[in-house]
Amino acid sequence: MINSDKKILTPDQVKELHVVLKTRFEKNMKRHQGLDWSAIQAKLEANPEKLWSLEEMERTGGEPDVVGEENGKYIFMDCAAESPSGRRSLCYDRAGWESRKDFRPENTAINMAAEMGIELLTEEQYRELQKLGSFDAKTSSWLKTPAEIRKLGGAIFGDFRFGRVFIYHNGAQSFYAGRAFRGILSV
Repeated sequence: MINSDKKILTPDQVKELHVVLKTRFEKNMKRHQGLDWSAIQAKLEANPEKLWSLEEMERTGGEPDVVGEENGKYIFMDCAAESPSGRRSLCYDRAGWESRKDFRPENTAINMAAEMGIELLTEEQYRELQKLGSFDAKTSSWLKTPAEIRKLGGAIFGDFRFGRVFIYHNGAQSFYAGRAFRGILSV
């Protein structure tokens, strides 16, 4: 069991997570051409606090994988084919949640991401992810919404239909069984 107060994994959980991440890395080399697993594993070992967040991404169905390197840090994104099943039916943020009079979901995308120690993908990051495969062909994912849209009560989400990426808007208070959020984590 994860010690959620300290956000530390047991040695067995660390070992198991490394196996899962390495296996996924090796099966999906087109996502991270030119990167070496041993360097990534060394970075993970040097940053054990990030392992808890990666485990949360995995536990909630995100299937995190390395999608690149930037400024000496490896970038992990949720690479599950569809939006993570353990993060669905969420309003965008607290203000959206509070504006609902009835049938409030248990959590919000922004809050859950913060609890997990990750960020929602931006529109640009989502479009980059879609270059690595076909994601959200049957579901959709909340995206980090620009402040000017959020001030007007909206929030954005994306999906992949008809061979292309679509970015849409919705009220931040809305939630759907087929919409979650995808996260990003730098290690």
